[in-house]
Amino acid sequence: MLGTSITASSLLPALTKKLYAAPLPAAAVNPHDRILCFVGGYTAHRPKGTDGNGPGITVFEMDRKTGNLSPISVFTDIASPSFITLSHDKKFLYAVNEIDDFNKEGDGSVTSFSVDPASGNLQRLNVVSSGGAVPAHLSVDHSGKYVLVANYVGGSVAVLPIKPDGSLDQPVEVIKNTGPRMPERAEDNPPGNFAISDHTSSHVHMVQSDPTGRFVVADDAGLDRIYVWSIDSKTGKLTPAQYPYLDMTPGSAPRHFVFSKDGKRLYNLCEQNSKVVYSHFDPTTGKITPQQTVSTVTPHFKGSTLAAEIVFSHNEKFIYASNRLGNSIAVFKVSPDGLLTLIDETWMHADYGRALMFDPSGTFLFCANQKSDSVTAFRANPKTGKLDFTWNFTPIGSPTTFEFLVVPK
Repeated sequence: MLGTSITASSLLPALTKKLYAAPLPAAAVNPHDRILCFVGGYTAHRPKGTDGNGPGITVFEMDRKTGNLSPISVFTDIASPSFITLSHDKKFLYAVNEIDDFNKEGDGSVTSFSVDPASGNLQRLNVVSSGGAVPAHLSVDHSGKYVLVANYVGGSVAVLPIKPDGSLDQPVEVIKNTGPRMPERAEDNPPGNFAISDHTSSHVHMVQSDPTGRFVVADDAGLDRIYVWSIDSKTGKLTPAQYPYLDMTPGSAPRHFVFSKDGKRLYNLCEQNSKVVYSHFDPTTGKITPQQTVSTVTPHFKGSTLAAEIVFSHNEKFIYASNRLGNSIAVFKVSPDGLLTLIDETWMHADYGRALMFDPSGTFLFCANQKSDSVTAFRANPKTGKLDFTWNFTPIGSPTTFEFLVVPK
């Protein structure tokens, strides 16, 4: 039977004893609710022979006191779900399939699932083209009507309508970016950084609505640009904004970004030079105006690093960024005017950490460590922003992405 969910206890070994047992702070999540965590990553099916060790999409339950993740089930019949996201109502989950052989055009694909509200088990609904090769990111637009897809190798942004049953329709919009060839490395690299980013063509790495829903924003790590379109919520069509793109530092490879809740501040993480660019975002025109650039590594660091993920703390007083190769998590304090100060660098306790995500209570920060086949968990101090390692190692093959679901008891 296609789309099988199997018990995970036989696949993932028991975890070591945990050191932390402090209760959660009075917070946003009812203390009686269960918290489920979905983890995706690279499977044996990837383009160009770069296989992964992942089983598919694994469902865990999080211990509310310790942050420990206990496996519940695994959806195995899926190719490299390297990024996943839930619908706004949490009834459906969408996953990119980071492949290049879905059809004769060499596209990747996107898989839709219904989510069992009690167990978190996944039931596949359908699979459609992602509108380009090797999709790396997807999100549900502000209206909840469309899935937006960033096709990395295809160099395109696609808009996929969501049907009433949660399944996906074929793309109604595919936009391919073009621009001049950019250098593999930025001039403002950290000292001794030999890592490069692919600048042979357009490589869209993230796409998401701004908080108002007027605009769709995309990071192109190949062309070193941030693109902005307005979106027609009735048709899904994208139109270049008044200020259609912002040129970033040549070679810097803008990868992921995060908006403040009011939509007026945009923090963009550049992969190759491992820097965060803070900008003002005009929610009426889509204009991006840079204000500050700050490194994700301290002056003490020397060597190769590639930044990967950026997230806000729940209170928006701190920002966290992951550094692959350097294997650290940068901690920034956010001042009232939005400027950043790097206050700490925390060891990931693993190799090649990519995705970062807070649990719904904002207590624990999780890191997906692709090359060491593990997820590590940290307790975040809401007053200082500092991270304390919980000594929770969750073994899972080639993890790259998270999603959390609150299940009322």
